[in-house]
Amino acid sequence: MNRSTLSLIGVTAALAAVTGAAALTGAGTPEAATAATAARLPVQRSALICPAPSNSDFATTTYTAFTPKGDTTAKNGSAQLLPAGGKSTKAVAPLSEPGKPVTASTNRTDAPALIGTASGGLAPGWSVQQTTVIDTGPGRAVLGAACTAPDSEFWFPGVSTSATRTDYVHLTNPDDTAAVVDLQLYGPNGALKTASSDGITVPPKSTVAVLLSTLSTDRVGDLALHVTARTGRVGAAVLASDAKAGGDWLAPSADAANSVVLPGIPADATSVRLVAYATGSNDADLKVQLATASGDITPAGHETMHVKSGMTTAVDLGALTQGEAGSLLLTPTDAQGAAPVVAALEITRGKGASQETAFIPATAAVGSRATVADNRSKASTLSLVAPTRTATVKITSSAGTGGGSPVTKTVTVKAGTTMAVQPSAPTSGKGAFAVTVERVSGGPVYASRELALPLNGVPMFTIQSLPDDRGTVEVPQSEQDLGMLN
Repeated sequence: MNRSTLSLIGVTAALAAVTGAAALTGAGTPEAATAATAARLPVQRSALICPAPSNSDFATTTYTAFTPKGDTTAKNGSAQLLPAGGKSTKAVAPLSEPGKPVTASTNRTDAPALIGTASGGLAPGWSVQQTTVIDTGPGRAVLGAACTAPDSEFWFPGVSTSATRTDYVHLTNPDDTAAVVDLQLYGPNGALKTASSDGITVPPKSTVAVLLSTLSTDRVGDLALHVTARTGRVGAAVLASDAKAGGDWLAPSADAANSVVLPGIPADATSVRLVAYATGSNDADLKVQLATASGDITPAGHETMHVKSGMTTAVDLGALTQGEAGSLLLTPTDAQGAAPVVAALEITRGKGASQETAFIPATAAVGSRATVADNRSKASTLSLVAPTRTATVKITSSAGTGGGSPVTKTVTVKAGTTMAVQPSAPTSGKGAFAVTVERVSGGPVYASRELALPLNGVPMFTIQSLPDDRGTVEVPQSEQDLGMLN
């Protein structure tokens, strides 16, 4: 017999087996047929990338890793970070069990990017926070980054090529084959003419850092950066530094949407700058609102914002919060003419020589659960905003790195308001602790965490948003269908 005959016999036998099984089970009959539904199950594997920290001689970087306790039958597993480049196989902040954060620190000027994987019972909701403190010199700042999953596309509104800023985009390839990445900058007049921004090769298991001001001769203060991987995937983050106003990591904006939420503007912000880019073929006309503790307000003189298609628009909102923490809401002025945008806020605290900067990108909703791994007693502030409907939220502070018992409290966030909450440290515990936010009921909730570490009169701080931790995945149910035999 030739292969075709053997294949035909194999297919016939397989179909006969399926038909027999269907007949025995009754599958495919009206009585047995049910609508296929999807179940949410814990993920079995997670991947995270932490960018290479500062190369300053005065920098100390702390990594905090954490997996929340959850309803999972997978008891075993691993969760660890390994240096990119393959020069070392020593794991950083490996976890041995969920519910207890682990920390590691370094002051190396050549500290590499980290590539991490988690499996089994340590994979669902695995989170890593990278916090760098530069305590002196022109680069003094707190640089915070939530290590993120690799992807093929990122938007970074709020980058700059101005003379006062030094912005690097860090591209890390977690895979065994090379990735090829394109970079494009967009300003108030559209795409900037760039050089050497297409076809950047990121070798396997390695990092490439690109100074944005080398991509164009134009010096523009407010830009949007589009990162696309034409082959492979990368982790991407932008390290933005200002000679006078400190700096921070700028995380990518959430996927472009008609309405966006930017949660957690500190109460004492001295300057708030909004940068938005319209990704679609239509202009975006947006209503600008600030959700405060008492409700929505419209900033005087900035009631609306017009963003042209393919262009970046920036608005200086000044000391927007006026002593009350809030979140910025951007919604279409006309639902019929809505257009997708990406956006970010540049936040400044302090004045003169004592300024410090952080960023708040548009973020996705908390979803079922979100986690921020590195929190310090009396230094962390959660901001929770419910843009459309009142929501009930459970906040859990885990056992700290020095032990202690978890602390949980439930709060209600009224529709159209922002609630600022200082999470309680675990009882009888010391050291960094993780905070998990879970939406119990009601409308969608958006969240961020401010970590304030003042030093020598400078209000140094960093802000990280809390999107869903991807601890579960939707798995569709399947059933036999005799229609395939036809």
